[in-house]
Amino acid sequence: MATTNDLKNGMVLNLDGQLWAVVWFQHHKPGKGGAVVRTKLKSVLSGKVVDRTFTADVKVDVATVDKRTMQYLYHDGDSYVFMDTTTYDQLPLSEDVVGEAAGFLLDNQEAMVATHEGTPLYIELPASVELTVEYTEPGLQGDRSSGGTKPAKLETGREIQVPLFITTGEKIKVDTRDGSYLGRVSS
Repeated sequence: MATTNDLKNGMVLNLDGQLWAVVWFQHHKPGKGGAVVRTKLKSVLSGKVVDRTFTADVKVDVATVDKRTMQYLYHDGDSYVFMDTTTYDQLPLSEDVVGEAAGFLLDNQEAMVATHEGTPLYIELPASVELTVEYTEPGLQGDRSSGGTKPAKLETGREIQVPLFITTGEKIKVDTRDGSYLGRVSS
């Protein structure tokens, strides 16, 4: 248990039987009345974001979320199999848990897997990953005032927008948070 004065970004709370991650918080002392804590909470399971206001010094239940570095092994039908790098235990994760991260996963890549009481919640990838462009059309230069983009299919099967000068077979750096092109990887 903690009080609302102890809230920090990234903390996971157990409210009404659901897990909520603190995205943003602000202590507010109006001229009249008691202090309050305004928060933006994101549901760990559904991703829904809500605004919630607590009175100061209210006790909230902090959920224990265990984050472990695991290695992605393979995709097996409707599950992604990860291995704990310390115990070598294998953990199959459903497509719902992996979510958008599936488009950036390569075999033997490490990821942070968050669990609560043995139940997998979500995975965290590094901020950027290096992937090879499997196919992209040749870029045609035309009359434009700013740089253009074209679709490119990555080795994981995900399609992103890249600049016109990128060719098939090049290794590029991709942002895992929004799927944007970050730059070429020099070999």
